[in-house]
Amino acid sequence: MRVLLTAALAACVATSAAAQGMPEGHREAQLRMLDTQRSMLLAMADSMPENLYRDKVTPIQRDFAQQIHHCASALAFIAARYFEAEMPALSDTATTFNSREGLRAYLNGAYDFAEGILRDQPADDRGTVVNFFGQMEIPKWQIWDEIHQHTIWTAGQVVANFRKHGMAPPPFLFF
Repeated sequence: MRVLLTAALAACVATSAAAQGMPEGHREAQLRMLDTQRSMLLAMADSMPENLYRDKVTPIQRDFAQQIHHCASALAFIAARYFEAEMPALSDTATTFNSREGLRAYLNGAYDFAEGILRDQPADDRGTVVNFFGQMEIPKWQIWDEIHQHTIWTAGQVVANFRKHGMAPPPFLFF
């Protein structure tokens, strides 16, 4: 009985926290996460020679430029979808995948777009619960954390692209 009461109380607290949203201070942390992602992806784009942008470590994976592009395009797509914003016009993939200038422009465009949405997201909207890709119900503030996890996981995979060519990836941002 005690276990059931404890579980019921925990569910009520969790539901209440989701309804209220995350504290506003977490928005600032999420903005720093976006800034960290942008800095990391730009450093990777700058560190990889352009002639290796289309190189793959294995045949089945995305090439370097596609993987970096995927991080930014997922960010922009998810932000547009769940925060009901119109996708910005970003550079075409021919430009994005084949030049440092194009990849940097794409990254900056996607991150400018997402940062604006996060910065302007009404506080009362942050606790709104949505169905996230048909997989789970989450409060909208958590979408930003899920994007961060996806970006870091996806970007980490390109370390192999650097290692394949005997290069070190850009330095880890916190050391």
